This record gives sequence, C-alpha cells and structure tokens, in this order.
Amino acid sequence: MPEDEEKIQRNWLVSVPVVIAFIITVFGYNYIVKPDTTGLIIITSVFGFLYIFAFLLLSYKGEGSMLYGLHSISSRLPSVKKPDGHVHFRTKMIWLVLILTLYFVLTNVMIYGLDQQKTVDLFESYRAIMAGAQGSLMHLGIGPIVTGSIIMQLFVGAKIIKLDLKKDEDKAVYQSVQKLLVVIMIVVEAVPQVYGYLTPSKTFEGSMNALSPGNGANLAKFMIVLQLCFGSYLVFLMDEVVSKWGIGSGISLFIAAGVAESIFTGTLNWMPASAGPLSYSNPPSGTLPKTFYYFTTLSSQQMTSGGYERILIMPPNPMIALASTIGIFFFVTYAESCRIELPLAHEGARGARGRYPIRLIYASNIPVILIAAVLANVSMFSMLFWSNDFFMNLPIVGREGAYSISPWIGYYSGTDTRPAGGLAWYLHSINGIGDWLLPFFSASYITPGKALWQVVIKIFVFLGVMIIGSILFAKFWIETTNMGSEAVAEQIQDSGMQIPGFRRDPRVLKRVLDRYIPVVTVLSGAIVGGLAATADLIGTVGSTSGTGVLLAVGIMIQTYEAIGREQMMEMHPMLRGFFGGE
Repeated sequence: MPEDEEKIQRNWLVSVPVVIAFIITVFGYNYIVKPDTTGLIIITSVFGFLYIFAFLLLSYKGEGSMLYGLHSISSRLPSVKKPDGHVHFRTKMIWLVLILTLYFVLTNVMIYGLDQQKTVDLFESYRAIMAGAQGSLMHLGIGPIVTGSIIMQLFVGAKIIKLDLKKDEDKAVYQSVQKLLVVIMIVVEAVPQVYGYLTPSKTFEGSMNALSPGNGANLAKFMIVLQLCFGSYLVFLMDEVVSKWGIGSGISLFIAAGVAESIFTGTLNWMPASAGPLSYSNPPSGTLPKTFYYFTTLSSQQMTSGGYERILIMPPNPMIALASTIGIFFFVTYAESCRIELPLAHEGARGARGRYPIRLIYASNIPVILIAAVLANVSMFSMLFWSNDFFMNLPIVGREGAYSISPWIGYYSGTDTRPAGGLAWYLHSINGIGDWLLPFFSASYITPGKALWQVVIKIFVFLGVMIIGSILFAKFWIETTNMGSEAVAEQIQDSGMQIPGFRRDPRVLKRVLDRYIPVVTVLSGAIVGGLAATADLIGTVGSTSGTGVLLAVGIMIQTYEAIGREQMMEMHPMLRGFFGGE
C-alpha cells in the first residue's frame, strides 16, 4: 500500500473532466434552485468534497483497488493506535467500563445552543438501536458508523470494489476508507437535521449575531453541526477503543446499554406518562407501577369496563409488551445455545482435541442492525424530502414541469416523525398490536386515510423486508469478516487442527464446512430478522422495539462468552492464535 501521496501514481488528466463536471453541477444547481448565499456555499462545499473524492479515486493508476487512491486522506484521519502486543484481561475490562461510563456521560451532555423544546428527532422510532440520546452530543448515535459499514459491505460483497480482505494491505485500505466514509456520513446526516429539525435557541443566535452581524442564525446552525460531528466521531473513536483495547464491539456495547436503560425505565418508571398528576387517563408510564396503580385505585367495575384493557394492551408499556420482552429474552438465549460442534484433533499432539461450534445464530445480530439502519435512513430522508419539498425543484420540461414525488416516498402529519403514508409508511416499523391487530376489531385504530387491506400489505412488506434484508446482510457480513467456509478452513488449518477421519487439507475442510455454514448463515439471518419483526408486532417495553430487545439480549450473551474466552486465553496463552488474539 502506498505510504504517502508522493508514491501514489496518478493520471492528472482526470482532473480536467472532474473540474468541468463540478462547474456544471454548481451552476446548474444555482440556476434550478436559486439558493441564497449560505445555501450556495454549503452546496458548493459538499459537491467540492465529492468531486475531490471522485478525482482521488479515478486518477489512481497504481496496482490494486482504486480505493488506494484515497490513502492520502484516509490515512491521516485521527484513529486509536492498535496495541503492540497482548493486552491483559484486567486492562481490557477497565477500558470497557471506562468507555461505557463515558458513553452514559455523553448522552447527558446536551448540545450547546440548541432549543430543546423545538427539537424534532428524526430517529425517534429507531432511537433504541441508534444508541444515542435526543438533543445530546450522541444525537446521531451509531447511525453514521453503521451506514458507512453497510455501504462498504455492499460494494465489497457485490465485487464492485475488488479487495481481498485476507491480505493485510487490502484489509488496511478497507478499514481506512470505511473510516473516511463514516466521516462523510456524519456530515450527510448532521447537516440536513440541523438545517431542518434542530433549531438553535434565540439566545444562542443573538450571541452569534454579535460575532457576525446578520449571520447569527446560520453561524449558530454551523456551530451545532460542528458539535454533532464532534460527538459522532467521538463515538467512532470510542468504538475503536473497545475493539482494540477492550472486549467485543463498542457499537454493540452502546446499543445494549441504551436498550437496557430503556427497558429498566419502561418497566419500573413511576412518573406519569404525560405532564400533570396521576389519573385514570394519565397513569404511571412503567408497566409494573401502572398495573399496581390501576389495581389499587380502580373498582372492580372500572377494571372490567376498561381497566384490564389499559393494563394489557394500551400504551404506554402494556403487560403484553413486558411479556413479549421476556419471551424474546428466553428465545434468544435458547437460540444462542443451539449449535453444531465439529470435532477437531491436533495433528502433532495426540489426545489434544477440541470442537469448532457453528451456532444457529451464526451471523450474530449484526444483520438486524444493518437492515434497521437502512430503514432508519429511509425514514429520515423521506421526511427531509417531504418537509423541504426537495423534489419540487426537479424540472422535467423546464421549470413549468416541476413536480413532487415526495408524497409517493412518504408524507407526514403535523410534527409526528412516523410517516402517515407513502412507501416510508409501508417500510416503517410497526409499534405493537395497536398498529395492526386492533384495526381488525375497530376502524378507529386504523391510520387516517388508510384501509384495512393496506394494513395487511404493510404487515407483509415489513416482515418481508426485515427477513430478506437480514438474510442478505448476513451473507455479506460472513464474507467480509472471514467467517465463510474458506476462511474458517484456513484458520483451522493454521492452528494445527483437523477433523478426524478427513485428510488435513483446507480444500477438504472447506467442503465439510460448506455443508453447514452457508445454510446456517441464511437460517440465522431469517431467524433474527423474523424475530425482530415479530417482536415489533407484539410490542416491547420502553419503546425499545423488537429489534432493540433482540440486539440487547444477543449482545449481552455474546459479551459474556467473549469475556469467558478472554479469561481462557489469559490462562492458556496457546489458545490465542486459534481465537485470533495477539
């Protein structure tokens, strides 16, 4: 891999069409949209960065993938240094606790200058899996990181980007470019939210106007964008610290922490659901306090005429949601214990035997994170298009032919961040039985403007997208993380182990593993996708969504097992090579 810009071979003639394309784009946008000065500066900066990246990619003419052309930028981004040798188990646990503590602290550090009363959370329905907190430095959560990972996986998995992740150089390029893509996605997600839904306070605008008269509002928004970018990149660095110096994945750790907090408050919170004193229509928001409140304050007649209905199925946090959450916990725990164990024997040490486990949930919970992130971005951009009339300025026949397809993509009602129609409505997560089962019994529960047959289609579309999307991402994830049959066969071969009764050859091992890994990959993707969607249909406590509960349970189980492996490697250093340790 090239070590600096001077060693990268480039075709500088590519700069000519790139510059021409940039000029045409900026002038064309200015002619069609006619933005103000601030808008023109923002758009020019965005397109400028995009065309610089295009030049760096297209002008590279050395060996290997074109992504090597981005090395001059991606290699200079701040990152966490990888440890030179083995990190002691106690040190890893200390880093794990410190990063988790820092995460909770940052979720309570509010963005300076933001009007919290006017803030609209585009990720409200997906907040549990975005691992963030509304209006804080963690507002974007892990969204940019996951989106960047999705894009890289799709391009590598589809062979659009030709990288061999078994080679150290290609793997380093993959990781550095993914880091660069995360930075881009931070800006892509931060700017539209600040200029549409995160409103600066009048006081902050006034102080900024004192620094730059006439530009106080734009300068205030720019400062909020910087805070969002800082917080999001800090999340990325925290994830690197956990991955390199701790145990497991920082992203998974943040998701589990956020979901656990939501489940705890959704189950035990005694505060009323809305502002005001406790009453029949404004009970405690937690499942158990709400149940206790109704049983101790309502008569038997009141309970039979509506009290049991409120306890069992009516939001917030009904008992059926608590039962669903507990059911997911036990099901995931059982599924994680289901596995096929291939017997292994060491070639040189007689009597040394082991097993290679192939879990039923082989692709873990990563596919659900990825498909949920895709749906969250669909929801976010559909609301952006709708609220800003994005498509109103796209000409078909001159300016007279301008039209809008944003209602087809998704439209909303009032300040609600849940789509009320369009494609986004069919793809949006279902929030408990009130969204799909109760409409079959009473038309009052049906979304205004929708028919019962549309509710049925929404159920099948949502289930299909979650299951099929999880299967596809499971296959991509297995191939890009060296968990496929060929990669596992080489790992077993390099560790000195073999399957008894078979010739010690990676090709033979691959044929044996091909009987299990491809099938289990599809099954694991379908199971986690279907389970998450089903849990959304039933509902969960704390508004965590079925995906969030599924992820939290799986992450806690995997973290517990990872801690066990680390302790085992600490006691038996010879096992580090087999588990991929240092």
